[in-house]
Amino acid sequence: MSKIVILRGNSGSGKSTVSRALQRKIGRGSLLISQDYIRREMLWVQDRPDNKAIDLLINLVVFGYRNCDFTILEGILCADVYDRLFKQITTIFGNNIFAYYFDLPFEETLYRHKQKVNSHEFGEANMRRWWRDNDFLSDISEKMIHKDMDLDKIVEFVYQDII
Repeated sequence: MSKIVILRGNSGSGKSTVSRALQRKIGRGSLLISQDYIRREMLWVQDRPDNKAIDLLINLVVFGYRNCDFTILEGILCADVYDRLFKQITTIFGNNIFAYYFDLPFEETLYRHKQKVNSHEFGEANMRRWWRDNDFLSDISEKMIHKDMDLDKIVEFVYQDII
């Protein structure tokens, strides 16, 4: 039965790094969907309700369900903006949803962002503008990822949960 892993949280929290490492650990045939890549690179749309990225994300999630044992969806994925996507995920995957929220302080996300190769693309002002406290999903239960968990610990935590 196909499963979906959702990794959500504020910018700079480590979602992309974790999702890539998790996909390598799961192995070939898993689908990694990056909200940032879909929205910012492929479609170049703003992160607003009913943006075109939502429909494409839904189509990719359906593809993952039909063709992969594991689909990994990662991104900021604001609860209100992507509500329609999460409703579709609930309908498609049922009880095979494994969701994680990166619950880190702003200062930690800023520190992590500054370590990234592409940190020059945006800075603290943007991150503060995008920041959302406790942006939890209403219909999908999420486990919390905290700042004291390193990459290996997070990947192992998620992996043991989904296997």
